[in-house]
Amino acid sequence: MYKIFVGDKPIILTTKVEQETDFKNYLLSTVDICEVIKALKDDALVSVRLIDADKAVLLKSFLKLLPNVIAGGGKVYNDEGKVLFIYRNNKWDLPKGKAEGQEAIQYTAIREVEEETGISGLSITKPLDLTYHIFKRNGKHRIKVTHWFEMRSSYDGQLVPQVKEGITKVEWLDETEIEKAMRNSYANIKLLV
Repeated sequence: MYKIFVGDKPIILTTKVEQETDFKNYLLSTVDICEVIKALKDDALVSVRLIDADKAVLLKSFLKLLPNVIAGGGKVYNDEGKVLFIYRNNKWDLPKGKAEGQEAIQYTAIREVEEETGISGLSITKPLDLTYHIFKRNGKHRIKVTHWFEMRSSYDGQLVPQVKEGITKVEWLDETEIEKAMRNSYANIKLLV
């Protein structure tokens, strides 16, 4: 099962047909993705399910519905076990950004974390799950596919928010602070944290 978020509401890719309650079912092979996005604006719906009998093609078929934007980002730990967060658009988020040209996605992730936070000395310790969300730019919907990596850094210098990207704060948060921040974050970030 995959979840692709439109705001904080998921589109769930599944092979199981279930009785509709607070969600709607659509066949993936015939779905109008604009209709799905519009349906998710209904406050009564908590999700939409796109169904296909072949589990192997669920994600591949879905990703063909809209242009894809490939991005990389990091969940960065410091020597104290705190995690690096950014504050953008009045929400707590993890640093991430769009791949440029043919750069390797690991390079994208490190570059974007450095640019958005001012940190240096990053090393990737392991890959994390991919996340998917639909956004609108220049009047057109797109699917952002973000490759996440766990990273470490011993950096103890000043953190510098990338203001031109709308980032107003960069902070190391401990477990208690992260729990509070997750009350004002995105569904995809909550899955990673």
